Amino acid sequence: MILQAGGEPVNAARRSAAAVLAAAATTLCGAGLCAAGPCHAGGSARPVVVELYTSQGCSSCPPADALLRELSVRPGVLALGFHVDYWDELGWRDRFDLPLAAQRQSGYARRLQLSTVYTPQMVIDGREDVAGFDRARLLQSLAAPREGVPLHLEVRGAELAVRIDAAAAPADTDVFLVSYLPQATTAVGRGENSGRRLREFNIVRSLTPLGRWHGEASAWHVTLKSLPAEARGVAVLVQERDAGPMIGAASVALP
Repeated sequence: MILQAGGEPVNAARRSAAAVLAAAATTLCGAGLCAAGPCHAGGSARPVVVELYTSQGCSSCPPADALLRELSVRPGVLALGFHVDYWDELGWRDRFDLPLAAQRQSGYARRLQLSTVYTPQMVIDGREDVAGFDRARLLQSLAAPREGVPLHLEVRGAELAVRIDAAAAPADTDVFLVSYLPQATTAVGRGENSGRRLREFNIVRSLTPLGRWHGEASAWHVTLKSLPAEARGVAVLVQERDAGPMIGAASVALP
């Protein structure tokens, strides 16, 4: 689906889903997700961040959700599903929708000079967008290695410890904490996907600014009980301000 800049929805031509990515062996730390112990993404290769903007009310989105699943187990990729709320009015309210998802997507539209926001949309590393079912462009975008800032993420008892070592940095950088649910199934009773059981993956449940980073050594501590109860994983994104390019990313599973 496409949403015009003025806010009125327009049905895009329905396209059949592209074949999903070949299954990759699950390599948690290689994908930026450490199942146990600290996760470090310092001064070397880091996962590329792929954000899918999706909705249970969009009949074009299930193939993109399936593609996100393949990305979620692909080494070197941190895949996140942001559920927008602007299709809820079509008859089905997405139980995972977040107003901040649409706000973040609109920020990318401005930054990337796009005339519309739409679903399914994938934003890669804050640098470019592709349609959620465009496998060829997606694979091309994932091919280049990424270097990241010295970012460290670790669960210590009842808290999450985040640290960035001193390093060269852009003038203005934001640090975000993302919590997510690895997967869920929803039986849709109304709307464009009525009668379908949707499987969705790495569903974002919160996005919290931790602060700014300007290259100095910095640290943050977050209590686990402050995170949404359904969250089973967290990620930290280091990103140039105003929906700019990613310069750091790491994630870790919650106990």
